[in-house]
Amino acid sequence: MTAPNAAPRRALIVVDVQNDYDGGGLPIVHPPFAESIAAIGRAMDAATAAGIPVVVIRQNAPETAPIFARGSHGGTLHPVVANRPRDHLIDKALPSAFTGTDLESWLRARAIETITVVGYMTHNCDLSTVIHALHMGFAVEVLSDATGSLAYANRAGRATAEEIHRVCLVVMQARFAAVLPTDEWIAGLASGELPPRDTIFGSARAGAAL
Repeated sequence: MTAPNAAPRRALIVVDVQNDYDGGGLPIVHPPFAESIAAIGRAMDAATAAGIPVVVIRQNAPETAPIFARGSHGGTLHPVVANRPRDHLIDKALPSAFTGTDLESWLRARAIETITVVGYMTHNCDLSTVIHALHMGFAVEVLSDATGSLAYANRAGRATAEEIHRVCLVVMQARFAAVLPTDEWIAGLASGELPPRDTIFGSARAGAAL
C-alpha cells in the first residue's frame, strides 16, 4: 500500500444493523454475528474519533412484514449501533441505501469522496449499495469482518453463508470496492495508507492460474 498526499473525505455507512439479524428472522451465520457486530462497533468508534461522518441506515418494512416490520423489535437498530454517535439516520425500503433516500445529496453536500460500508447483509443491501455508489462516482471500501451473510436455498440452487460472503467479497474487490478487515482500515486511518484495489482483468488472470 502507498500513502496518499491527502486522506480521502470518507463517510462510514452502517447498513441495516437491526435486531432481526441477531437471532431474529434473518440470523447472520458467517462471520458469526458476535464477531461482525463487534467489528462494526470498532469501526464506528474509530470513525467518530477520526472525525469521519457516520451514517446509519435502517430497513423499514410494513407492520405486517415477517422481517424489519415497522415498530417491531426485529426492525429496531441493534444496541451496538443505536447507542453510538451518528451524524445522520436514513430509513429505506429497498436494498440500496441510495434508492429513495437523501444519502447521495447528504454526501455531496459534505464533499465525501469515499464511502466505507459495514453492516448487513454482504450479498444484499451491502452489495446493492456498493454497486450503486460506484455508478455514482464514489470510491468504496468494504470492511470484510464487519459484514455477514446467511445460507440460501431456492429453485436456483443452494449456497452456504460462508460461500455467499466469500464470493461476494471477491467479486467486490475485483471491481467495485477495496475489501479489507476492520483493524487494517483503522490502522490506515492513522497511517494515511489506502487499501489496495484490484481489477477484473487482474483478478481473472490470477484466477486462471489457480
